[in-house]
Amino acid sequence: MLEQGRSGCPINLSLEVLGDKWSLVIIRDMMFGDRRHFRELLNRSEEGIASNILADRLHRLTGNGLVTRAPDPSHKQKVIYSLTEPAIQLVPVMAHLGAWGRRHLPVTRELSVRAELLERGGPELWGELMDELREQHLGTPRAAGRESVSARLRAAYEAELARD
Repeated sequence: MLEQGRSGCPINLSLEVLGDKWSLVIIRDMMFGDRRHFRELLNRSEEGIASNILADRLHRLTGNGLVTRAPDPSHKQKVIYSLTEPAIQLVPVMAHLGAWGRRHLPVTRELSVRAELLERGGPELWGELMDELREQHLGTPRAAGRESVSARLRAAYEAELARD
């Protein structure tokens, strides 16, 4: 499960698990980009992660209990990565990081529109997204009749791209 760090400080321990450049980016891509295969994570990375770094971080995230790895039932030679409950519970953290970045860093409009929607939606939207991720990654059914948060975020991003 999660590694034991040098100190029992919760911030230090969290940073030991998530504090490198790539771990949160991989979780972001799985969470908001529905990227579940190695090639998708590698080839669709806006930041251009190297394959050896991706393999290492996926191994670490799996070892720390944030991601699982299983054979893909749709393709014998592929594996599918899934977020675990502890990773899904990072949705509010990711929303706050995105909001902070929008306010204080030179972001691009198309890449910040999802962060804006998450910030505006607040805890209610974050909860809906977490339920959706639980359904996708853990197989936990969610309440019927709710519009997909991922679809709303993707539509906002695509609309922003179309404006340019």
